[in-house]
Amino acid sequence: MPTNTSRRGLLFGAAALSTGALITGCTSNEPKDDESEDTAQEVADDKPGKKVTIGFAGPQADHGWLNAINDNAKKRAEKYSDVTLEATEGSNDTAAQIGQVETLINKKVDVLVILPADGKALTQVGLKAMKAGIPVVNLDRVFATPQAYRCWIGGDNYGMGLSAGHYIGEKLKDKKNARVVELAGLDNLELTKQRTKGFDDALKNYPGIEKVARQAADFTVESGQSKMSQLLQAQKNFDALWNHDDDQGVGALRAIKQAGRDDFLMVGGAGALSAMQAIEQDDSVLKATVLYPPTMAASAIDLARALGQSKGVSGMAEFEIPSFVTCYSAVVDKENVGRYMSTGFK
Repeated sequence: MPTNTSRRGLLFGAAALSTGALITGCTSNEPKDDESEDTAQEVADDKPGKKVTIGFAGPQADHGWLNAINDNAKKRAEKYSDVTLEATEGSNDTAAQIGQVETLINKKVDVLVILPADGKALTQVGLKAMKAGIPVVNLDRVFATPQAYRCWIGGDNYGMGLSAGHYIGEKLKDKKNARVVELAGLDNLELTKQRTKGFDDALKNYPGIEKVARQAADFTVESGQSKMSQLLQAQKNFDALWNHDDDQGVGALRAIKQAGRDDFLMVGGAGALSAMQAIEQDDSVLKATVLYPPTMAASAIDLARALGQSKGVSGMAEFEIPSFVTCYSAVVDKENVGRYMSTGFK
């Protein structure tokens, strides 16, 4: 399941991290020949440059989103002839992942991209890499201190709830006494709390809408089906459902179909391919999903390559890559699903 403690600061969509042309410093006059290298900002682009070995360490791909993270990282690295990717097998055992990262440090890779199984537990090995002169791109699940990474890039759990709430709010704003329910994820996870808070904060902008029920599931198809069945039995009438995760949404849709209900709209979360296909077909209650884009892993490779080549990011004036990159939680519905279909994960 996508997990992180979302960081604020810079909102910079993952797609905006794609390659671009060389950006030069702004001056009122043309630079002299001997000043050109000092005034030009070097940015990463598609052209081959300094060879960079990137170490990639992620958790075990036991969820569709995590598998998509691995695929996005590997495919992005293959795009560049100047990048060699040293990828670990991935593990949800923190001790095993620490050992994998230490192996990459001993191999003296140029840059590390780490999606920790547990951000707090992996903090020390992140610090170890930084102290060894290997810059770290911390992917999604954040380390306990910024000293353990050069750059953080990840999703926005609060933003997911916010986007879902505003989408539902706009759909129901003209309906009198509108009622909504929420199928959350694991309640012991901070990300679940953030998604709920974002949703609740968005609904405050629509005083005619009331959230009448909330049920926590476990990010699995089975839990989605059982918990949704309970919600349907307890709530005979409501107008919209916000489901935190598209995987558990598969089970939720089964329960909804079994109950013969089609009197409300459903908004999912994360951006699974199955959800996007259902949205495109438009033959169920599922009308939208809010992205938690696994393309962030591809962008992490872009950032790591730029770090290894001592370059900046195309489209930005700074000479260095950002410290924080928060991916936007876009809403995908029938109007724009064709644009996002390629990002859907299985």
